[in-house]
Amino acid sequence: MFDKYFRKELDWGGRTLILETGKVARQADGAVMARYGDTVVLATAVGAKSAKPGQDFFPLTVNYQEKFFAAGRIPGGFFKREGRPTEKETLVSRLIDRPIRPLFPANFRNEVQVVVTVLSHDLENDPDVLAMVAASAALTLSGIPFFGPIGGARVGHIDGAYVLNPTTAQREKSALDLVVAGTQEGVLMVESEAHELSEEIMLGAVTFGHAAFQPVIDAIIALAEHAAKDPWALVEPSEQEKSLATRIDALAREGIRSAYDEREKASRHEKLSAVKNATMAALTEEGLATDKAKGLFKELEADIVRNAILDHGTRIDGRDTKTVRPILAEVGILPRTHGSALFTRGETQAIVVATLGTAQDEQLIDAIEGEFREHFMLHYNFPPFSVGETGRMGSPGRREIGHGKLAWRAVHPLLPGKDKFPYTMRVVSEITESNGSSSMATVCGTSLALMDAGVPLTRPVAGIAMGLIKEDRGFAVLSDILGDEDHLGDMDFKVAGTETGVTALQMDIKITSITPEIMKIALDQARDGRLHILGEMAKALQGARADVSSNAPRITVISVPKDKIRDVIGTGGKVIREIVEQTGCKIDIEDDGTIKIAATSDEQAQKAIDKIRGLTSEAEVGAIYTGKVVKIADFGAFVNFMGAKDGLVHISELAQGRVARTGDVVKVGDVVKVKMIGVDDRGKVKLSMRVVDQATGADISEQVGAKGARRDDAAE
Repeated sequence: MFDKYFRKELDWGGRTLILETGKVARQADGAVMARYGDTVVLATAVGAKSAKPGQDFFPLTVNYQEKFFAAGRIPGGFFKREGRPTEKETLVSRLIDRPIRPLFPANFRNEVQVVVTVLSHDLENDPDVLAMVAASAALTLSGIPFFGPIGGARVGHIDGAYVLNPTTAQREKSALDLVVAGTQEGVLMVESEAHELSEEIMLGAVTFGHAAFQPVIDAIIALAEHAAKDPWALVEPSEQEKSLATRIDALAREGIRSAYDEREKASRHEKLSAVKNATMAALTEEGLATDKAKGLFKELEADIVRNAILDHGTRIDGRDTKTVRPILAEVGILPRTHGSALFTRGETQAIVVATLGTAQDEQLIDAIEGEFREHFMLHYNFPPFSVGETGRMGSPGRREIGHGKLAWRAVHPLLPGKDKFPYTMRVVSEITESNGSSSMATVCGTSLALMDAGVPLTRPVAGIAMGLIKEDRGFAVLSDILGDEDHLGDMDFKVAGTETGVTALQMDIKITSITPEIMKIALDQARDGRLHILGEMAKALQGARADVSSNAPRITVISVPKDKIRDVIGTGGKVIREIVEQTGCKIDIEDDGTIKIAATSDEQAQKAIDKIRGLTSEAEVGAIYTGKVVKIADFGAFVNFMGAKDGLVHISELAQGRVARTGDVVKVGDVVKVKMIGVDDRGKVKLSMRVVDQATGADISEQVGAKGARRDDAAE
């Protein structure tokens, strides 16, 4: 039945990698079941047999999806089924898309969809790298024009050594979490978070990962030799298309050159638009206008810009290859927020706001691995007005989620531990202008906003985006790229870090690969740019403020014995609710007895602390307490002290001298001062009022005789 079933197996990083095809999803153009440890994914690739009329871009879609059954779990929530893509699913979809997209033919316009489904998760081997490998294999087998295969690997750095595909437990100990993908020739994509590692260690990790996934590429090729479908015919440019390109060159070259003499973005785009409209109008009059004309105009534009940079070393806005645009950093720009910053670099600008909350504000995430809480959130928004356009406003797209996560990775290693800074932190970056890397502006603004809020970052963090122009005759690495240089260039290389080292690295290549030499130049050039940006940021704020913002809640952390937690909570939460209502504080209680009290004033916090201490502390013989009379009897008065604790003041201990009736000395509701004098045989607390000065609370037991008379009175 499965006569076209093939399987390839290899040892990879100490675990077995298995690639299978021909048994599942046989109607897809390409389908591969991949297994690593006990993690299993199914990847499929399907391509439309023809392009839609007028299609002027390559419609590639990658969908990575995690099924909760893969880990033996049922989704939380009301509907009990997987819903819209989670943040991780979106990020992994991008992780797969980025290295495969450059490997399709430039003029290929057929729709292609890659779907990767996690079917089993052993909770040790993350499915993301396996999903990338499986997607590469499915495309390689499909016959769809794809200049792969690619491989991918995760690299850790533990005790000074690189580790291939570290397990979940190993990743917790690693100073690096880096995913690299590429072909046999070179690297196409890097995504990473690092704990202030040097550029040399980061470059070494990339080259280590590239070498480590070569056996995987060999395995995919071996599988394709048995199971690949016939390749689709490549569509070559026709003579008509070549003639059209020549005519567009003649009509538009000088106009494009003139437009790029404009250093200001709006003026440049206005002139380019005029040249483009005039060119299209001329082609229409000549009967040469086709769907491909706009694409050919863009290719001519790229050729002019790229060669100008290589020939003269002068960029679109007049800078050389290493200069960073002017920077202005400001903090405390918003009066009622906890922390705020305005970061402007050239024509790129971000308003970044930090908000501090309590443990109740943590994000609860229902993931395939299980539920967990996140106490640091970073949200990035890119409204259309930031580039002078109209557009849809709604839920964040893949780009917004990806940029936000990159900034999150850059800042995360510098955050204080929850034991030292018990706040939930949310940062929102609103991009108000964009012409260049707004994600790196978000990194800079986030660092400033957090420090403005009083978050004790280890060190400030900054980021910079690098670009590349590469032709057969040479290359140029560009610092702080413009938006146009990003679109027309060959590389988007983003590096974030501190003065000490790198905390995040993201690289996307639009050509088949780049060399280690280019990566080293880009890293070194990025370090110089990053240090310059940190210097400009320091003019606004050099480090975290000494205290949290006056607008933020004050969190006090205390600890109580575990067996006393139920006394603080009370039956059905009655006691803790009363404390919250009476003090106005937010109170979080953890299983280990840690209690976090969030208040707007020190008085509120102290009131809550006193109530909790009263519930959990043990009364001490000889100590003096303030209490309230809750009941009187013929033999004495019951006094409530230390929260829920009651003790008996015997009638003989109410006052000095003989007391005929309890009511002659106290009544219910009186606030009195008492001394604990012991515990009776039944464990009941014995208290005394007569040995305490009711006015001052001073202990006068040494002045009082056995029958309650003062020693000087007895002498008389």
